[in-house]
Amino acid sequence: MDGSVRRWSLRDAGAAAAIVLSGVLAGCDGTAPAGLSTPAGSASAPAEPATPPLSAESLAARAYYQRIETAALARGQLRTDGGGTDTPFSAEDLARNFERIAFFDEFQRRGGQLVAQQRESTLHRWQGSVRVEVAFGDTVPAEQRARDRMTIASYLVQLSDLTGLPIRMTGFAPNFTVFILNEEERRQAGRLILSLAPGMDPEALSSALEMKPDTYCTIFSFAPAGSAVYSRALAVIRGELPEILRLSCLHEEIAQGLGLVNDSPRARPSIFNDNDEFATLTRQDELMLRILYDRRLAPGMSLSQAAPTVSSIAAELMGGEIIAALP
Repeated sequence: MDGSVRRWSLRDAGAAAAIVLSGVLAGCDGTAPAGLSTPAGSASAPAEPATPPLSAESLAARAYYQRIETAALARGQLRTDGGGTDTPFSAEDLARNFERIAFFDEFQRRGGQLVAQQRESTLHRWQGSVRVEVAFGDTVPAEQRARDRMTIASYLVQLSDLTGLPIRMTGFAPNFTVFILNEEERRQAGRLILSLAPGMDPEALSSALEMKPDTYCTIFSFAPAGSAVYSRALAVIRGELPEILRLSCLHEEIAQGLGLVNDSPRARPSIFNDNDEFATLTRQDELMLRILYDRRLAPGMSLSQAAPTVSSIAAELMGGEIIAALP
C-alpha cells in the first residue's frame, strides 16, 4: 500500500515462539488487561462496556487516514471487485507471481532493525486448525468492533474454503490473534504481545509498537526452529483506519499470515502489491491460496523443488485460459 503496510514472516523463530497460550488475553479473574477488551470468539460477542473517548492523537489519526482513503478512492484505488477485463492474467503469470510471493521474505534483520530486503526462502504454511481471535483496544467504538467481527468471520469462511484448512473465529486455544488498537493502546501492548510470542525479536516488537504514520498494519507468522509449519501468528492493525483501509488491512494481513508473505509489483490483480489498487482478495489471490495449500506441495520445499509442480497446478486452475474477469 505505497509502503504503508509492513509485514514479515518470523520464520525459525525458536520453539518458544510457537507456544499457544489459551486465554492469555484475559486476566486471572477473566477480565481483560487494561486497555484491551476481552477478545471475541464468534461474530456475536457479549455486550461491551462503555467505550472511553478517543484521545486527541487518535482523533487526529482518524482524520488523517480518512483523507488518505478518500484520495485513494478518488484515484480509483482500493478496488473491491476482485479484478476484471482490465486485469487479465495467464497461468504463467499466476505461477510466477505465486513463486515470488510464497518463496521470498520481504524483510531481513540488519543492524538491530528490520529492513526491506527480499531473500529466497522455503514454502511455509499451516497444518491443522487456524483458530482466530480478535482483540480490540478499549477505545475502539462498539459499532466498529461489531462490523469488524462480522467482516473477519465472513472472511475466515472464504479462506477456509480456499485453503481446505479449518479456519474459524474462536476464543478456545487461539493461535492467530488480530489486534485492532488505537495509538496509545498499541504502544502499551508490548507485554501482551510477548506473552503470546515470547520468541519475538526486539526489532520486530518495536516495529509493531512504534508504527510510523505510513504503516497501517503488520503481520508476524511464527514457525518453530527447524520447521516450515506455522504455529502462531499475530496481526496488529491501526484502529483509527477508516472502513476500506481497515478492510484492506484485514484481508491482506490475515492472508499473508497463512503463508503468502511477500509482495510483488508485477502481481495484478492482487492485494499482494504495494500499489493500493485492490483492497480485498482478488481472483488471482484466491488461486494463489489454492496453490499454497495444494497437497502436491509441502512445507519446507525450495523454489527449485516446487516450481514444476507450481506451474502444473497453475495450468490446471486456469484451464489453459486467460482469466480477465470474475466468473
